[in-house]
Amino acid sequence: MIDFSEVLETIAHAPIQRSAMTNHGVLNEAYAYAKPSSFSRGMRIDLNGITILLISGTASIDENGQSVHIGDFRAQLRRTYDNITGLLESEGCTWHDIVRTTCYLRDIDRDYEVFNEERTNFFKEQGLDPLPASTGIQAHLCRPELLIEIEAIAMFRTEKTAN
Repeated sequence: MIDFSEVLETIAHAPIQRSAMTNHGVLNEAYAYAKPSSFSRGMRIDLNGITILLISGTASIDENGQSVHIGDFRAQLRRTYDNITGLLESEGCTWHDIVRTTCYLRDIDRDYEVFNEERTNFFKEQGLDPLPASTGIQAHLCRPELLIEIEAIAMFRTEKTAN
């Protein structure tokens, strides 16, 4: 029988390990920009067999830090999903581990219908069920040519649980 008080005691005193996430194959680091920015592409938090990934706002940026697909919302959204996919892969997980997204659209009135259509198609391609929790927000983004930016949170086990 599992002694839950012992489990809770272990979790409460377990060290929290943090490390920055990166995947230079899809994105460069924000501090490498001509105008450096002080953030990590994401943060990995390991807590007693559970990993949480906090993925920073990610957009249609290439491996050299350049905005790509300027003026093409669909293509920017696909590149954004590709960039997040690359970050997930670098940490050994997939979109099936995503529990939440926050989606920032430059012009929500103009782009939401296309956004929702593409998001639905992408999530179907990934075979997601259940779908992640999500919020869509209109926002001024960090570069005027960007039309979409997405943050994501993933959670997964890194240790097998006892039966």
